[in-house]
Order: sequence, then structure tokens, then C-alpha cells
Amino acid sequence: MGKFQIKKRTNGEFQFNLKANNREIILTSEGYTTKASCQNGIASVRTNSQDDTKYDRKTSSNGKPYFFLKAGNGEPIGISELYESIAARDNGIASVKLNAPIASTEDLT
Repeated sequence: MGKFQIKKRTNGEFQFNLKANNREIILTSEGYTTKASCQNGIASVRTNSQDDTKYDRKTSSNGKPYFFLKAGNGEPIGISELYESIAARDNGIASVKLNAPIASTEDLT
């Protein structure tokens, strides 16, 4: 089962990572000013991760595929790593869909 990990950045903001079963990070959030906002972001990932239209598939300037997961209001709530292929990016999306709804939450703050 995947896991959301909440941590505090050096600038004092809160951030979460969604990790797959293999402990690889598959989604990273923006910075939040409060832990409650960060927890709301996790709830939004759980809800929106199942809707394929919420995934914004992109290609970086160096040609590597990645994706954003968007909230209901269209704002990004998480970003992936850069992948070596479109197939690997699509596997990352599938992993978010699989893990997000049932992932536990670990508070590392």
C-alpha cells in the first residue's frame, strides 16, 4: 500500500509526497502554509486521482515526460518526477490512481 508523507520544508512550509509500494515518490505537492491545508491537499489527491481528466500530461524542455494532478478548480495539487518515456509516465499515473485512495498518512513533522 502507498503512503502519503507530510514533512516540513526548510522554509517552514508543509509538503506531502505520495510514495508507491516500492517507496518511490510518485507525486509531490506544492508548499502549504499550514498543516491543515496540506492535509486538505491530500484529501484532494484522494478524490481527484481517479478522474483521468485531472491529469495534465506534459513534456519538459529537455524532452522528458511528466504530469500534474489538478484539483476540481483546475489548480495543480501534485507534480510527478521526470520520466524517461511516455509509457513510464503513464505507469506513474496508474500508480497514483492505485495508491492514492487507500494510502495511509504519515506525519514526519
